[in-house]
Amino acid sequence: MSDPATAKRPAESGGDWSPQLAELGSAFRRVFRSLNRMRGRDTHLGGSELSHAQFELLIELDDRGGMPAGELAAAARLAPGTVTQMLDHLADCGHVERVRSETDRRIVLTRLTPQGRRKTKAKREAWRSRWEEALVGVRDEDLRATARVLERLGTMLEDTPPSGPAEGSNGAGKTSPKAPRI
Repeated sequence: MSDPATAKRPAESGGDWSPQLAELGSAFRRVFRSLNRMRGRDTHLGGSELSHAQFELLIELDDRGGMPAGELAAAARLAPGTVTQMLDHLADCGHVERVRSETDRRIVLTRLTPQGRRKTKAKREAWRSRWEEALVGVRDEDLRATARVLERLGTMLEDTPPSGPAEGSNGAGKTSPKAPRI
């Protein structure tokens, strides 16, 4: 196997993917599909069970304290309308409450209730346990490198797509048989 430090990247080698990038792309697709399946299972949850998206909102509230729905939507990178519906459900379940700001009565803050804080803590602990179990034996330096790679990929996915031929196009208006895979 070639040395990752000296492996040529597609831009340097005329378009060939190094085995390391191909392996990373395959692993990334697997994680992405697993996340999609997990979110799909969320649609079948019972009334008091938390979806992963709801859990993400509770984490934001736990970490940042009470905040307006619009700020919460921005922090969780969700549409405001979606967050409002989720907060309605979370309030009905007793996990959050909405209160007027003491400094500006026009602002309504959403904050965790004691029940919501307990639920968030329990779910965080369950996830932490799963992460620790899955990553037993992985060196700290590998975890730091993985975090850096995931940050870069996250940034890439949030950036505007590069301009150029449409996906699956060969640039001459004809569709290629198969778009390159990462």
